[in-house]
Amino acid sequence: MSGFDKLWLDLREAADHAARDRDMRKDVIDHVAAVRADALVVDLGAGTGSTFRALSPEALNWRWRFVDNDPLLLAEGQVRHGASARIECVEAHLGDLSADMFSGARLVTGSALFDLVSEKFLARLIAQIVQTDVSLYAALSYDGVCRWDDHHPMDEAIVAAFNNHQRRDKGFGAALGPTAAPTLRRLLEDHGFHVSMAPSPWQLGPIHAELQRQFVSGMATAAMETGLVGEEDVNDWRLARLERAESSDCFVGHWDLFAAR
Repeated sequence: MSGFDKLWLDLREAADHAARDRDMRKDVIDHVAAVRADALVVDLGAGTGSTFRALSPEALNWRWRFVDNDPLLLAEGQVRHGASARIECVEAHLGDLSADMFSGARLVTGSALFDLVSEKFLARLIAQIVQTDVSLYAALSYDGVCRWDDHHPMDEAIVAAFNNHQRRDKGFGAALGPTAAPTLRRLLEDHGFHVSMAPSPWQLGPIHAELQRQFVSGMATAAMETGLVGEEDVNDWRLARLERAESSDCFVGHWDLFAAR
């Protein structure tokens, strides 16, 4: 599952990597390496392999299974890393996976993924990883907080509409959106997992101007689709935010989560 093009994924990658909680990243690496050097990691919604790159160089020693529904992104990931790592690419819709996909794995990962899925999807996934005794690292789940250092009168209304849009069906039932991380934590703890969470916000400055512009444009489109804000107001906000992208700072909240038994 991705639904995103390579240009967007590449544009956001540096901000994603900088946002990941460093202590949790180390805990995840230590956890994988504790069993065997060539442990298997299953990366859901892998795209071109951003999580693999985020956990490198240690990740080079592991075996990886990239799972995504986009064959073009998987092919790009294989081109980028096939010569330097043991990567298996599996084209599949995440809603169709069986527990066999995780058999023998030490870790399941998913980045910027779990805010797009439903509680029913999470419950099924957790039931599968319980069967296979595997741990979970869920990074960069959006938490509904988005703010700029230079206030615009429409900021709150646009963010509220965007958050409403984030709860729409993204192919897995009604999406959890900003409630993803606490919902995931609750479900995992109900199954006996020890769960840690840490904030992992994007902190975007003028050097991220193009990422800010793309993010603002996507947010404006989503907000308009809800009908909760008027088209003229959205367009005024969009133009103002695009003009300020090279001078403003933007904070976008996320959570990282690691669960092991």
